[in-house]
Amino acid sequence: MLQNLFGNASEVDVQRLHKELEALLVDGEQLVRAFRILRDLFVFTDKRLILIDKQGMTGKKAEYHSIPYKSISHFSVETAGTFDADAELKIYISSSTTPIQREFKRGTDIIGVQKALAQGILR
Repeated sequence: MLQNLFGNASEVDVQRLHKELEALLVDGEQLVRAFRILRDLFVFTDKRLILIDKQGMTGKKAEYHSIPYKSISHFSVETAGTFDADAELKIYISSSTTPIQREFKRGTDIIGVQKALAQGILR
């Protein structure tokens, strides 16, 4: 519970998430990987990155932020170390100098996250 309060992410089964996000997806778009930070979602599809920010006490209100992979200028991954138990992902959007940052708890496949992002960007 404490890790979630500090913003750490855990992986979500995309098969279970598909029904919830079906209305957002374009024809033929596939979910690749997804991560939850408290109520928020960080979703990789084969075409874009979708950030879902659940708002309010109930979380019924949500903001959907869609980032086409072509808008991502670069990204960095910092793996967990001996004294730093969290891995970190930074994504830089071409129109902004401030990166989107997310922390991932130890045990999350951060290399897999990096690979999913690289596959989206390099297609």
